[in-house]
Order: sequence, then C-alpha cells, then structure tokens
Amino acid sequence: MEFEESGIGEECGVFGCVAAGDWPTQLEVAQVLTLGLVALQHRGQESAGIVTSNGASPPTYATHKGMGLVNTAFPPEALLKLRHGNLGICHTRYSTTGISELQNCQPFVVDTLHGKIAVAHNGELVNASALRKKVMRHGVGLSTSSDSELITQLLALTPPMEELDSPDWVARIKNLMTETPTSYSLLVMYKDVIYAVRDPYGNRPLCIGQLVPISKLHKGKEEDTEGWVVSSESCSFQSIGAKYYREVLPGEIVQISRHGIKSLTVVPRPEGELPAFCIFEYVYFARPDSIFEGQMVYTVRQRCGRQLAIEAPTDADVVSTVPESATPAALGYAQQSGLPYIEVLCKNRYVGRTFIQPNTRLRQLGVAKKFGALTDNFAGKRVVLIDDSIVRGNTISPIIKLLKEAGATEVHIRVASPPIMFPCYMGINIPTKEELIANKPEFQDIAGYIGADSVSYLSVEGLVSAVQEGIAFHQEKDKIDSSNQSSKSVGHCTACLTGKYPVELEWYDGRRGGLRRVALQLKGS
Repeated sequence: MEFEESGIGEECGVFGCVAAGDWPTQLEVAQVLTLGLVALQHRGQESAGIVTSNGASPPTYATHKGMGLVNTAFPPEALLKLRHGNLGICHTRYSTTGISELQNCQPFVVDTLHGKIAVAHNGELVNASALRKKVMRHGVGLSTSSDSELITQLLALTPPMEELDSPDWVARIKNLMTETPTSYSLLVMYKDVIYAVRDPYGNRPLCIGQLVPISKLHKGKEEDTEGWVVSSESCSFQSIGAKYYREVLPGEIVQISRHGIKSLTVVPRPEGELPAFCIFEYVYFARPDSIFEGQMVYTVRQRCGRQLAIEAPTDADVVSTVPESATPAALGYAQQSGLPYIEVLCKNRYVGRTFIQPNTRLRQLGVAKKFGALTDNFAGKRVVLIDDSIVRGNTISPIIKLLKEAGATEVHIRVASPPIMFPCYMGINIPTKEELIANKPEFQDIAGYIGADSVSYLSVEGLVSAVQEGIAFHQEKDKIDSSNQSSKSVGHCTACLTGKYPVELEWYDGRRGGLRRVALQLKGS
C-alpha cells in the first residue's frame, strides 16, 4: 500500500504480437495489442503507444500514442488506423527517466539506412549519460530525454564491420548489449519480425505466449498457433487467448516471425556473475497471476507470508491486510500461524481525485474518506496487519489509528519485505535515500512513530529463500536450444534492500552538478 501512496512504481510494460501463417492475417492484431496493454496497465499509467506494420518490404507502419490510461489513449477511431497490421509492438509508461510528455511516449520509430525500426523498452540504462554523449559524437541529435530513444538511435548506428547493403540486426543488438549491461527488456520491430531481447542480467522480465484458438487454449499444439505474443508479464496472455510458452532468458535474443520463434543467441555476463532479476517484481510490482522463473507470483507471496510468520510471530487474534497486493502474504501468515484471516477495512474504490476542496473537517477525516472499518470483525481483538512495505511511514499510521478507534485492542504490523534503504537506478521509481523511513532516526522506534504495538519486517535472507525455493528452470530448459549454462543460474537484485548493485552505476546528481558513480557488486543472493 505504501508503494501506491509514495510514488514508487514500475517504469513500464511492453507487449508485442506477430500473426502466424499467411498475411494479410485474419487476426485482429491491433485489438490483441490493446488488450495486452490493458492487462499491463499496473506497470504504467502515464502514456501508451502502439506501432503496427504490414510486414511488407518496405513495410507500412501505423502509429498511435496518447497520454493517460490505455482505454483513454486508444479510442475506437485510433484502432481503425492500426487495423491492417500483421505484427506490432506497444508500450505503457510510468516514467523514471524523461519527463511525462507525449514526446517521450513509446514505441519510438526511426528511419535507418535499411528502413524503419520500432523499439519499445522497459528498464533504465545504468550508463545513459555516457551513451548519450557517444551518440551525439556521431552527429545524432536526441529529441527526448528518454532512454528508449537513445536505444533506438544506438541500434540505428551502423557497426564498423557491417556491410552497407546488408544490415545485421542481431550483431547490432549484441553491440548494444555490449555497450550497456543493464537494465532493459526490449522489443525491436523490423520489416516482418520482432526481436525480443533481455539484458544479460535479466533485471526486467519478458516472456513469450502462444495464441491458439479458444477451443484449444488448454490443449493446443504448436501447429494450432494463430500467432505469437511477447510481454513483460504473462498475466496479459489469458485475456487474449494465449498460452504461456516460456521466458526470454537473461541475455537472450529471440526472433519472432509468422513462422514461429527462434532463439538466435545468448549474450553472456562477465565470468562468475549471477543474474539479477529484480526481486521486487515478486514482492509488489507484478500482478499475482504472472509467472516468473517457472513459478506464480501469488505462490511466492504466500511463501513470504509463511516465512514472515516464522521470523516474526505475534500474540494476536486475527490476521488481515489493507493493500490487495499483500493478500497472498497475509493468507500465508495466517496459515503458518494458525490464526484466522479476516477483512478489517472496506475500500471506497471511487474516491480518487475530488472537486471538493479539502477543508479542515475533511483533512481531519483523513483515511476515513478511503476506508470504512468492518468493526464487527475485529472489535475487542488483537489484529496483526500484513503490508508489502513501509516506505515513508505516513500511510500506515492513520490506518492503525482508524482500527484502534474502531475497537481493535492492539494492532501489530508485519511487513512481507525487508526495509527499503537504497534508491533504484534500474527502472524503479523509488524516493531518495533521505526520504526512506528506514534511513531516518524514527526507524529506531518505528512502532512508536506509526502508532503500532509492534513492527517486524521479513529479512533479506527470508525473502530470497521464499523466492528461490520454487524456481523451476527445468520447465524452461527443454524449450530452448542453448548450451549457455550460465543462463540457467539463479540470482536476484536486492540493491534497494542491501545497496549491492549488480553493475557499476552512473547517474546525474543535480545537487552536486555532475555525474556520480557507484560500483557495489552483487556477488549473489
């Protein structure tokens, strides 16, 4: 819940679709793309964009972009101009780099010596400043502040060994991956194919789905394929009639065409370094029905709750939660502790922004405008409340006050993740180190500060154990022709919890007027 109130958010979501078989296709590619974006709306709400192509040589591209939610950005007339596409990519954005304007909306389309390319990107480049200078030294101007335009221009540059009349897009993508180690999942559309790309550390998610007839959704074979889709999260597949196929591995380049999918190469990490998939995808950002590393997010969150009950038991009567994202953890805590799970609050989902000016009375009501207490469920009882996080500490406090005023004799807080202590420079919008409650003096008595009877967090070791317990790479390895064993190893980025970043970082510090670097290596988690 604190994530929602404190501005923490995932950067964006990407989605792509290629119709199988003969073209022009009968598949409504633009509709598939739109529905895919709607399912990824939780990953970004600032803007959305779709680019479709007929896949001809040369191809005809159609583009539409808009600010706001997907349903707002794509009215029916916008979909009409995209309807002739046989393939396409799309994007929904929550900016961490670049200001919130239409010009920064993706996908980006640029002309190259060999025709147009379109690029959609999820993540944040750790060495963007140096790369911007490199592109500009080649005489290329940049019209936006987005990392994604930078990636697009880097791909458009002709590598030294490439022949002028025969573009080698795999070599260009590999060159990009050499230039910047993380953080990105990319979709690159050129002519009649989409390249799906994940950085060598696998920091951001990307997976592939198979579109099949609805009648064969649970038993279809590869010959039944109507198309292929690629997405930041597998939660988008069910709503479009697609089956989860597999993940794109860290460092992998996958070609998706009307003929199927083909793994082209896996770019390795430096010797001995582990993957660094963002562990907060499991904790909060992803939808609970998504699958990462062979396991469902919902199940991982339940394991986090069970581990939290082992590490931080409490003498309480009932278990509950406020944010829906923490419900699996709360159920896991209840199962492990043997306490009943109950609802304590009813949320008004339509409170939103209001035209009513916040006078003194409304300010005093505070959180009561958003929640109603289900008093009969907990009056006279000791409540343990499960949350995903306490970021600044200014959101949970009024809820504790509301519960106690409504009759709870005690309110204990258990947090299903460790304290967030460091910013993220790889695609997650996290407040500055100084703003995080875990770095303030008040943290020494966090229970007193927020008005709880006790507060405990899941340990870093407990979180990593809960995540890695169920990883099943055997589900993936039979589907990919790759001898790169390092792509099957396990590792997660815990930088926002530990300060151990997977690679050397470079960012601009406005207060000190220049670039700063940090080289805290993630040696494994």
